[in-house]
Amino acid sequence: MRQVLIFGGGGMVGQKLLSRLMADGLNGDRDLQITLHDLAFAGSAPDGVVQVTGDLAQTGAAAALIQARPDVIFDLASIVSGEAERDFDKGWQVNMFAMWHLLSAIKAEHAASGGTYCPRLVFTSSIAVFGGPYPDKIDDTFLSAPQTSYGAQKAVSEAMLSDFSRKGFLEGISIRLPTITVRPGKPNLAASSFFSSIIREPLNGQTAILPVPDTVRHWHASPRSAAGFLTHATTLDLGRLEGRRALNMPGLSCTVAEQIEALRRAAGQSAVDLIRHEPDPEIMRIVEGWPRDFDTVRAHDLGFVAERSYDEIIAVYMADDMDGA
Repeated sequence: MRQVLIFGGGGMVGQKLLSRLMADGLNGDRDLQITLHDLAFAGSAPDGVVQVTGDLAQTGAAAALIQARPDVIFDLASIVSGEAERDFDKGWQVNMFAMWHLLSAIKAEHAASGGTYCPRLVFTSSIAVFGGPYPDKIDDTFLSAPQTSYGAQKAVSEAMLSDFSRKGFLEGISIRLPTITVRPGKPNLAASSFFSSIIREPLNGQTAILPVPDTVRHWHASPRSAAGFLTHATTLDLGRLEGRRALNMPGLSCTVAEQIEALRRAAGQSAVDLIRHEPDPEIMRIVEGWPRDFDTVRAHDLGFVAERSYDEIIAVYMADDMDGA
């Protein structure tokens, strides 16, 4: 039985990943023992899934779980961009030092096994590792020069994962997620939260606040695609990455206005009328520093796929999450 460990397993992406693993397994293998780790969980685990609560940023928390020698590890644990910007120390503790503790625990177990333990580690990084000025489209050779604390924390974690992998302690890959929309549930503290809110709330008959101009362009993929990216990353021959272990994931570049037009097509003008524009200078400042479009031919060649229109992204939300939003 293959052991799978998901850090950040209580979050939205973690739960989507869990559902995907339970439905499809890993590369067709459904004989999995899955352990979720997070600060807290909203409900009980499905049969056969273990939930462990704790703080990955605390010394020893990762080591206790790595001693079981999971075959595949997903590191989704982080605090979001807006919170990392407001609470500098917490951002570095959770988004960077937790990664250091995790990698150190894997290295120690690798040594204890005589070098035979070498798990696959899939890390959710972010397009926030980039900073302007930007070309029309960013490819995998573009300079990583983050302009937010969150982006810097993700970039440092990518570099650590790459170096520990180079030394043979683990098989690591960093996948740089687009902004994931439409997220189910309530708004979170991410500066990007409004991208989901302006679709989710109107679809559920509620008012949504738009804090930026509708000319803002951004890079999106659905929660369903995010789960697909993660599971596909476990199947790759990492030799094909040629040492460049961070990949920009596929997605869709569109403006807020184009999002709203897709909402109008899905739910009519009455839904669009529920969006209220209230400019927020702090969110606008953060969003202005984000990339807008990508050339992801490398990821496509490696088999990663995502939606091609925002209508598809809305359709995914309506099919997968609308009843439970």
